[in-house]
Amino acid sequence: MAVSRVYWRRFPAPGPLFSLRRRSPVWGPPRPARLHLSPRADIRSVVSFFVAKTKAAHEKYNRFLERRFPRFYVVYSLFTKGIQMILADAKKARRIRALMAQKKLLFHQLSYRDMEHLRQFRRDVTKCLFVGIISIPPFANYLVFLLMYLYPRQLLIQHFWTSEQQLEFLDDYHARRKKSHPEILYCLEKTIPLVSDTTLQQHLTLLCTKVQNGAQPGVNDLLPLKKCFSDYPLDLSHLSTPHTKALSRAMLLTPYLPSVLLRYRLNKHTTVLHQLDKALKRLGIGQLTTQEVKSACYLRGLNSTHLAEDWCRIWLEQWLQFSCSLRNAEMSLLLHAVVLLSTNYPGTRH
Repeated sequence: MAVSRVYWRRFPAPGPLFSLRRRSPVWGPPRPARLHLSPRADIRSVVSFFVAKTKAAHEKYNRFLERRFPRFYVVYSLFTKGIQMILADAKKARRIRALMAQKKLLFHQLSYRDMEHLRQFRRDVTKCLFVGIISIPPFANYLVFLLMYLYPRQLLIQHFWTSEQQLEFLDDYHARRKKSHPEILYCLEKTIPLVSDTTLQQHLTLLCTKVQNGAQPGVNDLLPLKKCFSDYPLDLSHLSTPHTKALSRAMLLTPYLPSVLLRYRLNKHTTVLHQLDKALKRLGIGQLTTQEVKSACYLRGLNSTHLAEDWCRIWLEQWLQFSCSLRNAEMSLLLHAVVLLSTNYPGTRH
């Protein structure tokens, strides 16, 4: 009995078979509850590493092209920046449309800049779609690249124009629409005998004579003719086919369509322009940058590429005063004002 007691005292009592705590120093310190780097963080670090390497390689390639092939680098950089600008425009247009859907807004309820962005983006997308369609046949893309290089004004949008090309092409476009001004004045003169009111006949005759003699008409010369352009024979639905074709060229729209489609497009274009004018009136011309002012004047028929900013703002102020006083039934007068108020404006005759 005594020996058994001594034996059990020399050897401690055994503990439990399984222990949740690791007491042995062989196992090291207990593991933390969370890892310092999660799999998602590892993925992000790998992605950021590859992005940094790709960006560095791209910059190195650009420096190589600029040093070895300077002329090709100009075209390459212009194309790259153009693609980036198109993607930025598409992203902004998507945001505006999402805002319209969320708040149930119509086009004319947007701000001026959002309306103008959507209008210009639609025109750019239409032109890009045309180029995309003609590139569908096999090996046609090589021919399209050659045509875009030879005819950048016809096939490319402004994002892919150089600064020199922008001035040249805008002057070219204005010269084309200015060729239609004499024809529009001639069509107006032909319709004067069809006007029932004698006073309106005399006023319209004086207006045409004034423009043909090189004088600049004012807003007060056009406002008394609102009744004349809201009914037969000068409202949009009664204009002759040569008249609508000449107005289409003045608005930089294709004239090679049936007269019904020409009237529809002119009416739609003028309605959008009238809505833009109302939104710009709410915003105020003073909020526009120099480029925005010149673009707004050019859209409304004035060649503002070589015109001083102060002259552009004065003309745009007169235009808004005139446009915002018109009703929807008087859009034909707004359409003709694109020609009447811009033909002889000082500084644009060349």
